[in-house]
Order: sequence, then structure tokens, then C-alpha cells
Amino acid sequence: MWKNVEQAPADAIFGLNDAFKKDPNPKKINLGVGVYKDNKGHTPVLKAVKAAEKILFGMEKTKSYLPIPGDPFYADNVQKLVLGETSDAYTQKRAATIHAPGGTGALRIGAELLKKFNPRAAVWVSSPTWANHKGIFGTAGFELKEYPYYDAQTKSVDMDAFFNCLTKIPSGDIVLMHACCHNPSGVDLSEDQWQQVARIAGEKNWIPFLDFAYQGFGSGVEEDRFAVEAFCGTCNDLFIASSFSKNIGLYNERTGALTIVSPTPEEARVALSHVKLTVRVCYSNPPAHGGLVVSTVLKDKELTTQWLAELDIMRKRIVATRSALVDGLAARGVKEDFSYIKKQRGMFSFSGLSDEVVTWLKENRSIYVVKGGRINVAGLTTDNMDYVCDSIAQGLTVCG
Repeated sequence: MWKNVEQAPADAIFGLNDAFKKDPNPKKINLGVGVYKDNKGHTPVLKAVKAAEKILFGMEKTKSYLPIPGDPFYADNVQKLVLGETSDAYTQKRAATIHAPGGTGALRIGAELLKKFNPRAAVWVSSPTWANHKGIFGTAGFELKEYPYYDAQTKSVDMDAFFNCLTKIPSGDIVLMHACCHNPSGVDLSEDQWQQVARIAGEKNWIPFLDFAYQGFGSGVEEDRFAVEAFCGTCNDLFIASSFSKNIGLYNERTGALTIVSPTPEEARVALSHVKLTVRVCYSNPPAHGGLVVSTVLKDKELTTQWLAELDIMRKRIVATRSALVDGLAARGVKEDFSYIKKQRGMFSFSGLSDEVVTWLKENRSIYVVKGGRINVAGLTTDNMDYVCDSIAQGLTVCG
């Protein structure tokens, strides 16, 4: 079957991770793969998660299947977190939520559902966007288009081109946007700009699909859902793919959710009925453990407080690391101005490093950065910061 088939290319990020694992250099540093690391370079299990797992270990009595959309309590808590407990979408029961296998699974289920009921639509993604966005929606059969977003010259959003494009997107098309902590650029919209985008979406009647993978990593759990609230106030239909990989550290538990906001409770029930059919033929029902951990953390006030405190520590460490990187490069006399990295949000940064420098760093210093210069800021620690700054400074000189 495979005799005359060429081997598929490695995933850009996980392929880089494989190369990193094989590198024998004891100083090697992985700034590619998108996982949070503490100042020791470890991806920790949060204390709130360990406490929740102890509770679950004592209570668990069965390994039976979950319902197709997952545990109802999980869905309810996702809505409180993503939409806001006092939001009209939540209080009026205009939202339907399913437990999906990670944020990627939520995006794919949403894509399958939209393709079934809106087959002629195009999906618009930001330029640039997370590489897997195109794979997910392209494989679902959608025509893919791009809207302007990041300006490499100004290191900010190209506002004129961005808004001009949004006003021309046809009714019924789907616009995929990062709710906060844009991946890969780290450059977000202001609240006023989000309100303007939401008004355009309502006027033009295109469908917003928010990738909400980093809630809490921007400014805070409540602050980071501003885009969701803005669209709920202007649009008839809204899709949201959220994830607990980053903000609760449940990477390998694949714990995410797809939330669909509709104009009425009746339409939300219809949406749920069809998303259940989609799930049934894709993976039947979700894995239980991660969702039960999230539900346990969110229903216990002490665990919720502990989790939010740990999330605050992670967010503040990333902010401090951004500053340390910028200051470290400036201290080495690097002529380029990297101060924009301090203004970016979340784990990722478009560093401004050329592909030539990225290749030099990998081959000469065993520092692994994704092509295009996107770095995972959380991969930097006090122990490796000097090595990274020295290496970047030298790489910029060599590659001139």
C-alpha cells in the first residue's frame, strides 16, 4: 500500500521537538514547542490539579463512558469561565458546550459541524496564524483565505489593512480569530479594537470562530474573555474553541471544549443535537480524567483560588522573562530594538529573528526556534538566559 507513497513531512513544531530530543548538547534549549515551563525548565503539574486528583482517586467508582458531550457539570463550568457567569449567553441558556479532546479537537469538531451546514463558506485566518489552523479547516474541506494581521515592519497589527479586509468578508463566511495571546505573534487587539471588530461582524453577518487556548495568560481570566463578550453582544452565532492545556497544565489529558452561542435557547439545543452527532462519528465521547479534574477544581472554592494564584504566577513569570530577554540583548550592545517583545502577550513572541539566524542558533548553539522566528518565551529561565542572549547577539552579528 505504501510502496509508491512519499513519506509525509514532519510537523513543523513537533518535528523540531524530535530533533531537540536527539541533540546530545547538554546546553540545548527548546524554544519551539508550546508548553509552559517554570524557572527550572519543567512543565509542572499544578498543586490544584494534584489536590483534585487525590479527591477523584477516593471518589471514583467506575470507568464507564461519559455522555457524548461529556459531563454536564464540566460544560456548565466551561461556560461560566469562557462566557462569564453573569453574561446573557450563560444566564439565558443560549450556549451549548461539549467536552472535546483538547482545543485542537474542539476546532475540528466545529469545522466538521460548520462544513455540514455551511458548505459554501470560506474560512478566513489571520496572516500569520497557528500553522495547524489551516490543516484543521483545510482537511475539513473549506476554502481558506487570509486577512492581514501582523506587520513585520512595525511589529504590530496592520490596522488599516485588517479592518478594511474584515468589512469586505461576505455574509456567512467564517472568520477564525485568536481571543487573546495571538499565536504566533503575541500581538493582541485592544478592547476598543475588539469592539470595532465585533460591530463589523454583526453588520456583515460573518461567523466569528474564536480560538481561546490561552485564557488567563494575557491579563487575567476575566479580562481575557473581553473578545468573547464583545461578539456575544453583536453576533447571532459564535463558535469558541477553548482549552485547559495551558492555563491548568493538562497538556496530555487533552481537555478542551467547543462552545456554540446562538440567538435563543431553542437554537442552542438544536446546535447541541447536531454537534453530538458529529462527535459520535469522530470519537464517540471524550476522555474523562481531565474534565473531571477541571470540574473538581472549579467547584471547590479553595482549589479555584489556588489554581488562579498558580495561573497568576505563570503569567507574571512570562512577563518578567520578556523583560529579561529584551534587557539582556540591549546589555550586549545588540543594535536592533527588541523592546516590542515586552508589549506582546502570552507564551509566544515573533522575535524578529530571521530564518538565517534561527538556523544558525540551532546548528551552532543547539537553541531550537520555530522557522519564522517564533519563540516560546516560557522556555527561557534564569539559568539559560545569558546563554540565549549571548547566542542571539552572536548569531545576529554572524548572519549580519
